[in-house]
Amino acid sequence: MKKADNTPLVTAIIPTFNRGWILKEAVQSVLDQTYNPLEIIVVDDGSTDDTREILHSFGDRITVLSQENKGVSAARNLGIRQSHGELIALLDSDDLWTPDKIACQVDFFNNHPEAEICQTEEIWIRNGKRVNPKNKHKKLSGMIFKPSLELCLVSPSAVMIRRSLFELKGYFDEELPACEDYDLWLRIATTHAIDLIDRACTVKRGGHEDQLSSHHSLDQYRIRSIEKLLEADSLTGEQREAALEIFRSKARIYGQGCIKRGRIEEGNRYLAKSDPSTLHL
Repeated sequence: MKKADNTPLVTAIIPTFNRGWILKEAVQSVLDQTYNPLEIIVVDDGSTDDTREILHSFGDRITVLSQENKGVSAARNLGIRQSHGELIALLDSDDLWTPDKIACQVDFFNNHPEAEICQTEEIWIRNGKRVNPKNKHKKLSGMIFKPSLELCLVSPSAVMIRRSLFELKGYFDEELPACEDYDLWLRIATTHAIDLIDRACTVKRGGHEDQLSSHHSLDQYRIRSIEKLLEADSLTGEQREAALEIFRSKARIYGQGCIKRGRIEEGNRYLAKSDPSTLHL
């Protein structure tokens, strides 16, 4: 849906669960965008705090969808499926956008009609203080499949995606309790460039206890994501070789960690995955 040739409708989707203490700032940062037309959808994933009252205070400026608690993937997917925008922008409910974020990315798409997904640079805030990301978190641009295997190099709050790309590559995997974004970006990066706009338009706030990214043992979900790609047998030879190398490395390290923590059966299962002589993918 377009209002005019260079002003496509953009849908901003904010999934949230019990983030009443910080949610209002995230929603307001979307309302403060300079770009129009903009559809704003907040998906309440079964919150039990004051989220409902906070969202009600915004009136008809936002669309609120509610579901029983199913996780962030299901919340994002519901928002995407109910949206009307040609371009989809995701915002985690603890993050913020600068007022020009949407305008900046729409300009990028207008100037690069072949692009399907882009992200902006970020400002990182941890426990209220600005910090510098480590070198391993440095964002890259273009065909970034291989470097993305080691860790997630794309932030949900920083991306804008053409709706057609979800239809082509699928949605967030609702069976993954974490690393669901890593999983989707890998699927996209096998065939599409993920472009980087060298401008910090996203404020990524962290350090709080309810962040999924702060949980331990996340590599088990990254391992599963790579395993799914290998099972699908859709990678090029070079991509498959790189994926197998990282898969085996992560499975070995995770398996060893499980054994150290007394989870012997789980550890041995992952060590078996890491053994080239027994891995049949």
